[in-house]
Amino acid sequence: MREAARQHVRILPVDSEHSAIFQCLHGEEHWSVHKLIITASGGPFRGMKTSQLEHITPEDALKHPTWSMGRKITIDSATLVNKGLEVMEAHWLFNVSLEQIQVVLQPQSIIHSMVEFEDGAVMAQLGVPDMRLPIQYALCYPERRFLNGDRLDFTKLKSIEIDQPDMETFKGLPMAIEAATAGGTMPTVFNAANEEAVRLFLDHHIGFLDIYRIIREAMDSETVIPDPDLDTILATEAEVRAKIRGNYGTD
Repeated sequence: MREAARQHVRILPVDSEHSAIFQCLHGEEHWSVHKLIITASGGPFRGMKTSQLEHITPEDALKHPTWSMGRKITIDSATLVNKGLEVMEAHWLFNVSLEQIQVVLQPQSIIHSMVEFEDGAVMAQLGVPDMRLPIQYALCYPERRFLNGDRLDFTKLKSIEIDQPDMETFKGLPMAIEAATAGGTMPTVFNAANEEAVRLFLDHHIGFLDIYRIIREAMDSETVIPDPDLDTILATEAEVRAKIRGNYGTD
């Protein structure tokens, strides 16, 4: 974000949640933002407890209820790691504190995210789950152009579900917030450990809950380097990956 400011360029979000927030903020003053509300589908295991996740297979975790995504992102959705990464991204992209970001579950994936303003008003961007919309919005910004496909029909929408994420069971979200709060190189440690753990899980080397354990061990074993430059970030990433691959013999 600092580099974008130096180059006088604007970063336009493509991810559906950040695009939704970007659209809600259009024409609004930054000082008027009270909090950002990022929505999550909850993934395929919403409502399950830790004991029910012990024998989850990659095939189980790849069955997302509303979105069609790549294998790695789909696993991140199941662990709620993806929502933690989105919190990190929103913190930097929209220049708000971590305390100003809330995550809620919205299983239908109709509300893509919301913004609450200082006066209590809440703006939300709604639509069917279709990534073409945020991609087109970024490509054509500030224009809105016609997009074919399904539309949200409010006459058929009987209710919109909202719930709280279970952060005791799905530890990806609280660990990501912990990493973001620590700052420095810790978000890099979190991300690198997660990517390696997801790879191991997809290759049937570890169980679903081991993803959390590997991330936790990586975060606990690393010392935070504050305000890292790019070389330090890349070196930290390589170190974390090498340790995990060495531990599991997958170099």
